[in-house]
Amino acid sequence: MKRLSLFAMALLVSSFVACNQASAGGSFNQQARLDSLEKDFKQVKEEFEIIKYALDKRGISLEQARKEMEEDNKVWDIPDEDSPVFGNTTNPKLTIVEFTEFQCPYCSRIAPVMQDLNKKYPDQIKFVYKHFPLSFHSNAQAAAASSIAAQKQGKFWEYRYALAPHSRELSDSVYLAVAKEIGLNVEQFKKDMVLDSAMKARIDKDFQLGVKVGVQGTPNFYINGKRQDRFSPDLVEKMLKEAK
Repeated sequence: MKRLSLFAMALLVSSFVACNQASAGGSFNQQARLDSLEKDFKQVKEEFEIIKYALDKRGISLEQARKEMEEDNKVWDIPDEDSPVFGNTTNPKLTIVEFTEFQCPYCSRIAPVMQDLNKKYPDQIKFVYKHFPLSFHSNAQAAAASSIAAQKQGKFWEYRYALAPHSRELSDSVYLAVAKEIGLNVEQFKKDMVLDSAMKARIDKDFQLGVKVGVQGTPNFYINGKRQDRFSPDLVEKMLKEAK
């Protein structure tokens, strides 16, 4: 309400100025401007009441909404560290960081979309993969470990897209079959995919980073450090056109 009061004061000041100008020989245009300002004020007041009603329905205050907005608009510095990276790693127009996992059905569906973007924009976009296995997906950590094993042989991205369709049937036998399919050294792969304490720590490092930057589910995307709740190829196309 404080903001509205300030706006109303501005309106009164404008009215006073306009009246003085009119008495000093101001034109009809001054009154038209004042009428337009009053109309705009009424619209702002009406929209404010709608927003306040919606926030009350959600049970949150304006201050809480402000914090949500600030969080959504925050630009994070997300380090690559030892994550798989694909595309332009030196001077990309966009950097897309994906927090995801292998048992999530939504992640499985978005994988072909990401693969298409990989193929279409390898010179303009840097793609970074971060592990974010959800606690209620019992096979997600083991699947992440298997992808790290593939990464050690330089074939993370091939493995990621080959494993994606198997989100409902994850198991050691599936991991080994996919490893063989993409031409990995299977014996080395078996050794590297073990989910020991060191591997769990590697995966948890990504997970904790995700928690820090506000990941709330999978998949979650950050473009140039800013979370994108409505990620889509159209959004990527738009941002590429707007990128300097």
